[in-house]
Amino acid sequence: MREIVVISGKGGTGKTSVVSALAYVAQKNLVLADCDVDAADLHLIFEPDLAETEDFFSGVKAVIDPASCTNCGICASHCRFDAIRVESGQHKVMSLDCEGCGYCYELCPTQAISLPQQLVGQCYRSRTRMGFSLVHAKLGIGADNSGKLVARVKDLARKQAKTEKQDFILIDGSPGIGCPVIASLSGADQVLFVTEPSLSALSDLKRVWELTDKFQIPAQCVINKADINPAVTEEIKLFLASQGIALAAEIPYDGDFHTAIAEGKSLIEINQSKWSPVFENIWTACSQEKS
Repeated sequence: MREIVVISGKGGTGKTSVVSALAYVAQKNLVLADCDVDAADLHLIFEPDLAETEDFFSGVKAVIDPASCTNCGICASHCRFDAIRVESGQHKVMSLDCEGCGYCYELCPTQAISLPQQLVGQCYRSRTRMGFSLVHAKLGIGADNSGKLVARVKDLARKQAKTEKQDFILIDGSPGIGCPVIASLSGADQVLFVTEPSLSALSDLKRVWELTDKFQIPAQCVINKADINPAVTEEIKLFLASQGIALAAEIPYDGDFHTAIAEGKSLIEINQSKWSPVFENIWTACSQEKS
């Protein structure tokens, strides 16, 4: 079983459009995982049935029991995050401010403070309209621990791929270089970068490559909208060559991307004769075993 992770460094490069087209190409031999848990959107294209839902608990928040609290104020005076305040004569924890450090819990003389696990999101195992499985998730508004949720999505995707005896897990990762991206890269066999010819995209490509290189994962790159700024496209190609990153494809700017997004379809469904050969070549390059 091979894991192929598609990441971008920055948002808006067309990463999810590339992932959905690759999923269309390899649909009979993969499990798809949407690890962009802060802004998951593959479900908008593949219409999953949400067959299985699992609540995801991670992290703790302090809660004060008013029946046991004597309003001594010790917790409020020692909370470095100013998360405990008095409302209507009662000490209360402001959930959005609480970091779950547990210091107030240790200090409370009447044991009025508890640290319950937090429900921060949901994971889903679904069957898509094309028949392949999609593992995806939704992180709650303002919730932390997105890296842990990504790790759970990957764990479920591996189990699903093993059950179905699939050869590949295709992962749509988050933009940036934070915890969700690190969790997406963990255990991966191949990385595909999707970038665009802008200076910000080139800068972010360099950052995400520096992270990927620490994992020693083979990488390839797709330059999307390659014709809108030929000079920066050449800079990207020079950088890829200097780092030994294979160029999988240069895709010109095309209105089909917008049409596919608006219609909730993959690019290949919009124009099969144009896009099928492009993404079949990219999939072949990414799915081959590297020595």
